[in-house]
Amino acid sequence: MIVVEYHGIELDHCANCKGVWFDSGELELLLKSAGAETTPSLLAELATHPEAATSEKKRKCPICGHKMQKTRPHEEPELIIDVCQRGDGLWLDGGEVSQLIGKQPEKLLGKQGSEKQVINFLEEVFQVE
Repeated sequence: MIVVEYHGIELDHCANCKGVWFDSGELELLLKSAGAETTPSLLAELATHPEAATSEKKRKCPICGHKMQKTRPHEEPELIIDVCQRGDGLWLDGGEVSQLIGKQPEKLLGKQGSEKQVINFLEEVFQVE
């Protein structure tokens, strides 16, 4: 894992799999720094989604060490994210950040173009597709 800093926010990024770990509140801070408006706790909201039926192996939270819940916040495209049930953070595999942001425009758009600004940053730094 490497630490990437953007607007004072330290993001943990895996150079091998292109995944990103967001500590509690970091995703909201990242979106807010781009002028987007978020719900008070996007992590808490994502944790309320039902557990997804998947063959993917469960990841352990890097903070508390407990297995995280696999959550499917949307039906299309298939997107499964890992959420710590204790509220420590969430893990998104390579490309999932852009998918998540792209599927939340009504909740994340503040200034016009903020969604595109965040996605462009993520694609540049994390080399997501």
